[in-house]
Amino acid sequence: MKNKELKQLTKEDREKRLKELKLELIKSKGKASKTGNAKTKEIKKIIARIIMLNKTDSSGELKNK
Repeated sequence: MKNKELKQLTKEDREKRLKELKLELIKSKGKASKTGNAKTKEIKKIIARIIMLNKTDSSGELKNK
């Protein structure tokens, strides 16, 4: 999921997506020991983007960008 797509979501939708991704991360960590961790890295990046957007929305810094 890209930054543009995340910015278009409402805060509630981002929170919902964040919960889904955290569950997916737990599942992928179990599988990562067998297959590798490329999926895990991608999920962590998306989670970080969502958290960053939620923080900046609450402070109002990047709303206009």
